[in-house]
Amino acid sequence: MTPKYIFVTGGVVSGVGKGITVASIGRVLKERGITVSIQKLDPYINVDPGTMSPYQHGEVFVTNDGAETDLDLGHYERFIDENLTRQSNITTGQIYSAVIAKERRGDYLGGTIQVIPHITNEIKERISRVVKQSGSQVVIVEVGGTVGDIESLPFLEAIRQMRKDVGRQNVLYIHVTLLPYIGSTGELKTKPIQHSVKELRGIGIQPDVIVCRSDYPVTNELKEKIALFTDVAEEAVIPLITAQTIYEVPLVLEESGLGHFIVQELDLHSAPRGAAPGEDRTTWGSDFGSWAEMVAAIKRPKPEVTIGVVGKYVSLADAYMSVTESVQHAALHHGYSARIRWIDSTDLENGAPLDPLDDVDGIIVPGGFGSRGIEGMIRTARYAREHRVPYFGLCLGLQIAVIELARHLLNSTLPNSSEFNESTRYPVIDLMPDQRDVEEKGGTMRLGVWPCRLITCTRAATAYGTAIIYERHRHRFEFNNEYRDLLQEGGLVLSGLSPDGRLVEIVELAEHPWFLGTQFHPEFKSRPNQPHPLFRDFVGAAIAHKGARAGPLSQNHEAPARSENLAINDEAPVSS
Repeated sequence: MTPKYIFVTGGVVSGVGKGITVASIGRVLKERGITVSIQKLDPYINVDPGTMSPYQHGEVFVTNDGAETDLDLGHYERFIDENLTRQSNITTGQIYSAVIAKERRGDYLGGTIQVIPHITNEIKERISRVVKQSGSQVVIVEVGGTVGDIESLPFLEAIRQMRKDVGRQNVLYIHVTLLPYIGSTGELKTKPIQHSVKELRGIGIQPDVIVCRSDYPVTNELKEKIALFTDVAEEAVIPLITAQTIYEVPLVLEESGLGHFIVQELDLHSAPRGAAPGEDRTTWGSDFGSWAEMVAAIKRPKPEVTIGVVGKYVSLADAYMSVTESVQHAALHHGYSARIRWIDSTDLENGAPLDPLDDVDGIIVPGGFGSRGIEGMIRTARYAREHRVPYFGLCLGLQIAVIELARHLLNSTLPNSSEFNESTRYPVIDLMPDQRDVEEKGGTMRLGVWPCRLITCTRAATAYGTAIIYERHRHRFEFNNEYRDLLQEGGLVLSGLSPDGRLVEIVELAEHPWFLGTQFHPEFKSRPNQPHPLFRDFVGAAIAHKGARAGPLSQNHEAPARSENLAINDEAPVSS
């Protein structure tokens, strides 16, 4: 079967919800039994977001094959429940790097290298790779940025050419745009949509579907007006009102008729589970039973569990997108809703009281890079250990827990990571030997899926229910094996190791209700209808702690004073 392509562009403003819309379209098609893959085209010149500050780009999502990608890929995976690859995130930097490398090799036989056809051909070839790799019936391609941005023009030209290359019947263009509300007149205005479509037409793309993002109901009269001025069928003007939960968006799109329209326009030959042989495909509906039940459960009033997230990028929640989504997935599993309390570790480092931790039910210390805020995280780990509050350390959070316990056992402020203090006397976290001579920072960490062997009769083994697991990594520093004996004698359980036993992947505290850290990032594998086992058990422990708070072993909230000169090397995530 000839593959089908859906290209999704954005108009009027950025941040309008294009990524969620793309993920939701994928879910709508998958519920019809159609195989789907998704790709994001990012116009920035960086090769990938791996060396960008979270304040610039939000979370860096890591795929199984080790690609550092846009956070939208996390939404794609959670909605369509498929593991994507590095082929699913393409940047301007990658495209130009590839073309220049080919020119240096002489692949173009002395020709003049131009945006058209060389850059656009490279973009189209990267889009085609997704089909070859996944074998999906439909590939949905999101073009990042907003129509009118100069940096996205080569991508828009490439997707314009695709309709000619693969046949008009195999391509659908969807434009997601804002329908703004004017408070002074109480009206929704269609003029920005008209101008956005005019800009798109000027590039040579006539959208087949207009998705209208709005905080207010869209009347039939407005739909008729938009259809008239954009030359789109009225049934292809899809209102998308802000939903109570992002997981409701596929249901909204389905109810609006978008799934039926796509199936008709692309002449898709697949049926939902249980469809009768020979049934008219244009009448096929979707099979949203379990997804609709999940959304109803999310919207239903539930008791609340409070999780404190102590990090250094908390002023931008997108920096921890997969963490917060994983917490919500786990809370839903237990019949709860989760309230996230954001706590800036830099404030704690600068001496702010630990009072915000006093009434949280569980604590997460997520990933991060650089020394800013580290001492605040160490204070947090000590609080969790002494007050017996459930603690979940993610990547950096494991390292923080190890540093804190080492300081406690040695009665010293000297134990540290060589990332934060290269001359520390006790480098309980240290650079891996094969990383010592690495100079380039982009794409050189331990990335992607690595195996881990679980130790029996541990919380990790109980959570997973299997002996070998595979989890995604993104770090350069590791547990220093020279301190294994000291830390194990002090109560640390090494509950997950690499198959050869060389690398520590999971640690726990033996004498604690639930205290666990992972060197990997479990948040990247959680799904709304299948929470990650460790998040599931962590939130379960937090709920138990909420019901019966343990008495503190110590009323001293303060961490030991610093006695080393900690070098500041912050924000760009290049070395943790």
